[in-house]
Amino acid sequence: MIRLLLSDDHPVVRAGMRALLEAEPDLEVTGEAASAEEAVQLAAAPGIDLVLMDLQFPGSLQGVEATRRIRSLPDSPRVLVLTNYDTDADILGAIEAGASGYLLKDAPPGELVAAIRAAAAGESALAPAVASRLDESQRSADQRLTVREAEVLQLVAAGSTNREIGQALFLSEATVKSHLVHIFTKLGVGSRTAAVARARELGAIRAG
Repeated sequence: MIRLLLSDDHPVVRAGMRALLEAEPDLEVTGEAASAEEAVQLAAAPGIDLVLMDLQFPGSLQGVEATRRIRSLPDSPRVLVLTNYDTDADILGAIEAGASGYLLKDAPPGELVAAIRAAAAGESALAPAVASRLDESQRSADQRLTVREAEVLQLVAAGSTNREIGQALFLSEATVKSHLVHIFTKLGVGSRTAAVARARELGAIRAG
């Protein structure tokens, strides 16, 4: 029996997933978390094999950092990301944090169930589109933004100043400027606006 923790801030989504998964004889939903903090707390309890983790939550703690904290626990459960977001930064951030797999919420039920079984068994469980995106990103490593660079540029896209970005990410303004220089070079642009537009075009940061 694979024991699951559902982590999503939408009750309707959790209810739908529970109904789908508990129809499978080898899957059991043993808990639900409505926040990333709650997910980390519940994942520390014994008996959880796999956490289904969304990436976006209200509050400061988000899915990638929650995944990192869960995977650092003693005898930690595995984590399978299930989200609406498929930017390079989201995918790379989740994999670097220790997620065993990455699926989009519109994945067919059969694909989701197969991914859960694979992730619980310690295998990689990437949606085909995500795996393709990851391969493409790795092939163009000279243009690929690091997770930190993507975080900086996402805040630029939200209208933050260098000082505000530094405060949000605990960086000095000089470090923020250094990241922006690297971003401009990688993307072949000369301005913040052009960098945001190019990164969205490449799927490196979230649109809107």
